[in-house]
Amino acid sequence: MLFTSLNLSSPILQALDSAGYHTPTPIQQQAIPAVLQHHDVLACAQTGTGKTAAFSLPIIERLLASKTDIGFQGPKALILAPTRELAIQIGENIDVYVSRTRIKHTVIFGGVSAVNQIAALRKRPDILVATPGRLIDLLNQKVLSLQQVRFLVLDEADRMLDMGFIKDIRTIISKIPEKRQTMLFSATMPSEIENLANAILNKPERIAVAPVSSTVDTIQQAIYPVAKADKVDLLCHLVHNEKNGNVLVFSRTKHGADKIVRKLSKANITAQAIHGNKSQQARQKALKAFKDGTLKVLIATDIAARGIDIDRLQLVINFDLPNEPETYVHRIGRTGRAGESGRAWSFCDTEEREYLWQISKLIKQRLPLVEDHPFLPDNVDEYRNEPARAAAQPSGKPNKSKKKKHKRPHSNYRAAV
Repeated sequence: MLFTSLNLSSPILQALDSAGYHTPTPIQQQAIPAVLQHHDVLACAQTGTGKTAAFSLPIIERLLASKTDIGFQGPKALILAPTRELAIQIGENIDVYVSRTRIKHTVIFGGVSAVNQIAALRKRPDILVATPGRLIDLLNQKVLSLQQVRFLVLDEADRMLDMGFIKDIRTIISKIPEKRQTMLFSATMPSEIENLANAILNKPERIAVAPVSSTVDTIQQAIYPVAKADKVDLLCHLVHNEKNGNVLVFSRTKHGADKIVRKLSKANITAQAIHGNKSQQARQKALKAFKDGTLKVLIATDIAARGIDIDRLQLVINFDLPNEPETYVHRIGRTGRAGESGRAWSFCDTEEREYLWQISKLIKQRLPLVEDHPFLPDNVDEYRNEPARAAAQPSGKPNKSKKKKHKRPHSNYRAAV
């Protein structure tokens, strides 16, 4: 199938062709027709599957087909994203899609002065991409109205809930006309998302692409058993030996990310961190340096990493194993995109062996252990049994073994931003 088969108008197809986009991804093949047919959409798809085009292309098509309204009172389409980076990335993609049309758009987010964003809103954008916090702020200032919104998109809805945005989302929805078309995109579909979907969607088309439990075959995965105290030394060892491009490293917390940067600096390795405590300018500068190859190592928290889109990223390293196995799939999905090969290496200390077991159970794979590195712990035999535990335990059923399990820390995504 080609984009020409999806009933998109010539200006959009010309823009896609100029950008080298010809074949829609599975999520685009299913979502675009559904939106064009005026259906609400509830879509579950992993990062990197082309969700932005899946919702923005049909919205642009619908806006092009509509008559020009007399008197501008606000944007006609609102796209909510959990992070500044993701909002900016969505805006950059829309730049491409509307390049041959009359459709205008703008992006608003926190962490920077609102002056320029308010000025952009006065130019009457048809599409508004926003993070919830800044949007609420500007609504309270009565800078804009949402009374003309006909299309509402919640992108990465699971992360917006994780970040505590549910109250803001409900406030925003209350200011949008009930007669609208709503699209909810999420990488995972926990009960909270189902409840939200039931509250805001009207008989939605349900779309599921690449289940969260699947990992791309082109990604070479490996587990590095290592004591917690030796993780930084192991990271330095691997980075020094890495000759094939830059390295994206995941840390569970903001404090941990900054600590890794300081320790790498002492080893003469240039690295930068991105997370919620960094200014918008600093985050964008670090991303730009990482994308153009001048920065070799980027340390990111899970939430801040949403929106990182780097072609041919060769290596992802989980400095900390995530305490939710689905997050592991999202993290390593940053590499091995579009048929390219990639590597995903994960450090695992004794306290994280329970996470390793949960990951192996979810993806139904025995992840290989790397035992020829200089920081192999003395208790490596204990790690060898974790994949076997996962294989023996049916997925989705609790482990009834009397063996004492490691206590899993409480998930706190607010602290990881």
